[in-house]
Amino acid sequence: MQQSAVPELAHTHTRPIHWVATATAVSGVMALSSLLQPNSATAAQAAGPHTKAAHAAPAPGTAGVDFPITCGPVKAVVQKKATGDLDGDGNPETVAVVHCDAPMGTPPDGVYVLTRAAHSDKPRVVATLLDPKDDDTVSDFAVRDGAVVATVLGYSSSDVPRCCPDVTHSAKWQWKNGAFMRSTPAGAHSV
Repeated sequence: MQQSAVPELAHTHTRPIHWVATATAVSGVMALSSLLQPNSATAAQAAGPHTKAAHAAPAPGTAGVDFPITCGPVKAVVQKKATGDLDGDGNPETVAVVHCDAPMGTPPDGVYVLTRAAHSDKPRVVATLLDPKDDDTVSDFAVRDGAVVATVLGYSSSDVPRCCPDVTHSAKWQWKNGAFMRSTPAGAHSV
């Protein structure tokens, strides 16, 4: 029989007390680490020459707004809405897609920009991006990167039934030089 050059070490055979000691040590480390947390991140971007301070004012709501749409005996309803800072002043505007609550057919949409009146909480319409008189409807709609983007559905002629728009195009409205300018984003097409 050959004898090992390394004598047997006591710690190579685990006993229950070893597991208890290990569990206690791990529990202690976990408890201590939960008490010693790093400070929260406080990185801030330096203000640049074109950065405007953000105000705490919430975006204007649509309740009680008198939209410039004529609906006769039915009421105007807000179909969709989105918010965002469109003019770069740090205050959010609300963009609303509104149509008459007609019992039949596909009523045309109006797209309106709302802001808060100076020194007031009352929202007011400041721009009409899509007039209901154009007879178009809006399917996809969003505020992205300071612009309003939408898919507008229309009609190629007055002979096309109002249920079934046959023209589709993309539209983008962006605030430039004190007014909303409409453009057609790249890749837009009619169907």
